[in-house]
Amino acid sequence: MIETPSYADALRILGCKTGRLVKVIGFASAAARTGWALAGGAQLAPGLADLREEIVRYGEDVVSRMPELRSGVDRRTRTQRLAAAHAVIVVSAYFEAFGEAKLPFTLDQLDRAGKISRGVPTPERFARLVAELLLERLPTPEPHLPYAETRLEVERAYLRMSEAMAGYVGALSVWDDLPVDDRFLLPRLLAEGPPAHALRIYDEDYRSLTLDSHEFGVRSLVTEKPAPATALSRVAWLLAELAPPRVGDGPVVHRARMAANALDRPLLIAGKPPEDVSLPLLGEGYLSPRFRVAELTREAMPAQRSWWAGRRLLPDGEAFLVGHLTSLRAAQAPLLVLGEPGSGKTKLAEVLAARLARSEFLPIRVELRGVAARAGVTEQIEQAIAEMLGEEVSYADLVAAGGGAMPVVLLDGFDELVQGGINRYDYLEDVQDFQRREADLGRPVAVIVTSRTVVADRIRFPEGLLALELQPFDDEQVRQWLDIWDQANRALLARRDLKPLPAEAALVHGEMARQPLLLLLLALYDAGGNALQRDHGPLGRARLYEVLLRDYTERETGGARRVMIDQELVMLGAVALSMLAGGRQVITDEALNRNLPALCHGGEDDGEQDTQIDWARRATERFFFVRRNGHAFLHATFGEFLVAWLAMYALRDLDRRRRLAGDEPLAIVQSVDDDLLYAVTSHSCLAERGPTIGFVMELLDEVPGAVRARCVTLLTGLLRRSLYERPRRHFIGFQPVRHPTTRRLAAYSANLALLIVAASEQPVTVSSLLPGPDHLERWAALTHLWKGQLGLEGWTGLVTALSAQRVVEGGKEDVILGSGEGGAMGDVVVAVATGHSPRHRRLLDLLLGALGEGRAPAYRDRVAILEELVRTVAVRSPAMHRALGALWNEEGADHAGLRPLLLALLADPTDRMATWDQLVKSGIPETVLWEIKESQGAD
Repeated sequence: MIETPSYADALRILGCKTGRLVKVIGFASAAARTGWALAGGAQLAPGLADLREEIVRYGEDVVSRMPELRSGVDRRTRTQRLAAAHAVIVVSAYFEAFGEAKLPFTLDQLDRAGKISRGVPTPERFARLVAELLLERLPTPEPHLPYAETRLEVERAYLRMSEAMAGYVGALSVWDDLPVDDRFLLPRLLAEGPPAHALRIYDEDYRSLTLDSHEFGVRSLVTEKPAPATALSRVAWLLAELAPPRVGDGPVVHRARMAANALDRPLLIAGKPPEDVSLPLLGEGYLSPRFRVAELTREAMPAQRSWWAGRRLLPDGEAFLVGHLTSLRAAQAPLLVLGEPGSGKTKLAEVLAARLARSEFLPIRVELRGVAARAGVTEQIEQAIAEMLGEEVSYADLVAAGGGAMPVVLLDGFDELVQGGINRYDYLEDVQDFQRREADLGRPVAVIVTSRTVVADRIRFPEGLLALELQPFDDEQVRQWLDIWDQANRALLARRDLKPLPAEAALVHGEMARQPLLLLLLALYDAGGNALQRDHGPLGRARLYEVLLRDYTERETGGARRVMIDQELVMLGAVALSMLAGGRQVITDEALNRNLPALCHGGEDDGEQDTQIDWARRATERFFFVRRNGHAFLHATFGEFLVAWLAMYALRDLDRRRRLAGDEPLAIVQSVDDDLLYAVTSHSCLAERGPTIGFVMELLDEVPGAVRARCVTLLTGLLRRSLYERPRRHFIGFQPVRHPTTRRLAAYSANLALLIVAASEQPVTVSSLLPGPDHLERWAALTHLWKGQLGLEGWTGLVTALSAQRVVEGGKEDVILGSGEGGAMGDVVVAVATGHSPRHRRLLDLLLGALGEGRAPAYRDRVAILEELVRTVAVRSPAMHRALGALWNEEGADHAGLRPLLLALLADPTDRMATWDQLVKSGIPETVLWEIKESQGAD
């Protein structure tokens, strides 16, 4: 929950000088802090009638003075005043209704009640009543909530006030004078009468606020579906309604605003765009998106699509954005924007920054892939400011030069921090701490963070975090965007007797046509020869990327042969692999000039490479690159596809070399030449980036079954020998990152296992991969190596990508990989990977089977199973966390007996926070975990 004002806060914010009202609240506030006697409460004469009159009068005064309260102040002050005004009308409506309610007593009778009531002085009870009515935080309208939900929260506040009134009256001497029937009916009268009447008064006052204050009007718009728009044009209109565009900014701020104005730039800014098409401008070709919205708690699961299906769809996303930036929440917690790859997260940040640049806000866009990943939030912002302005300017100085303009920091690409090998799971909490510090310094700041949805399960959500999920285009938006494309390219394409892509031909491709980036790529590919209009079959994403890259390269090289095009793609793949291995999405000229010839020049380290070739320029002058403190792909998915394509190229090369060797006697006994495959798969696990595995699967679908079968045989042989280092290899100069041999062997063997399972037509058993009586022990040794060497991202990705199921057939244990029935490796692989004996594996089977089938062994048996698994096998898995949570919340649970198990799970500092979050989600109270941590003096 965010911090909203109480009635007492509202009086302070609005500068109320009403003596009686301020005095009564002051007494009540002091009594709440120090006690009635120390607060001087004996001087407080109970007076509900006078208090009601003062509150109602002040409420009418506030409503009449709204234009005055809004004018001549900065954005933050205006937001606070509006929230305060709303708090005033909430309380005023209740007191007005309470005074008019038909009750068996009057306010004057209550004020004349005896001085002592039930052993407590009446003035003290009155002070407590005032505290309950006027010191409690009150609901405030928020842009993600319809008015009906805000009204429901106000009604709950009124019911709470009536309960406080009932308690106050019941403790006074007047209660004893009431007839028995009136005593019985009074709680019901208070619960039904004043709240219902107060809501009607509140409705009228709220309508008055919306007429005088555009901010409240914007909150009302979010429930209405607007006409289709481009480039957040309604955001600009709504912001102009709130305040006129700023003029007369100082030079530094003016340059910052000019840098944010990107609407007149092409929709995609790349090295060398295609010459035979016209890219629409950002201000014309960016469609205003649709959102789902949710407030995230520790129990939320925003990384799962199914979870979002039940969240609220915002009819007017643009009104929401404006409403959010003018709300209290904006400066108290970041807004998280999630989306699939290609959904338009970065473009949203660019367009929103451009719209804010001509408003009372000061936008600062930070591309997180271009700043120091380990740096603090303020340092990252200042690095982005230096890049934007071309000089060192501190954040504080820029805000001061803004002259009251509220800064909006747009942190774009949080997933790059999470997936780059840097443990920033608490980054959003760091952002919230940054906002809190800035607010304390009188510099409130709104922050918007964009990220891929898939990493949301590795983020710790701070309190009050609101999240949006970008929605795919609907049919209407697909047609709208293709109309824009048609207007920009019809004349150009007509010169080549071609036509722009029609909506019907695009919609055949399903989800691909509904992601903004993929729709653009479809249009670009079709512009080469109307291929999509001739072939109406669906096109896979991997196929689209490959044909687009080949088509572009062929046109740029004047119709080169396939071999030359493959060489170009190998070079692009080497760029992508260098980025993936280094854990960054930006790479320098120096790194490219070192890595590319080592992989693309034949692999021989003979010192005779052509030093005259500018490899960095040759690779990155393509349409698919942008320059940001180095070189980055136009979109991260290009790099993920190229890594997958390069791995598949190496696999095809492996098969080709083995076939060329034929059945020669020496060829049979010699090792398979896997040098290229080793070079491209031994630096990082392919599963580090989830889309990469998806691309591998799509590319393998196009490989004939016979070829796949040969590859599986070759890969299986390589896996069995994978941990034995070859004394002589080619491509040894290709080292995008320097890893120990154990790390490279771990990555290579893990990738071999992934490729074997992906290429196999049927599920694969561990016994077929590692034949012999000790196949499970050898498998366990491999998985231990992977977990220990691949790092968090590599191991997590591997666990997610590789399904596993333990089976027992004919008394023989085995593990089936790729069956899909075991889900991700996760909990199931623990049974084999970390099990030291069949007994341990049977224990885990018993536990997981009982949980999965809804039955439970005796409580003591389950605790004993957990103890052995935790202490002797070191099992750490989501199933373990869920089991502990179930045991903890079971009636009659022995909490003292479970605490040592919790302590053992939290003992490892490397994954303590992830374990902590899983335990909280499973139902373990966080206070218990804090007690355990403090009792042991843990870090």
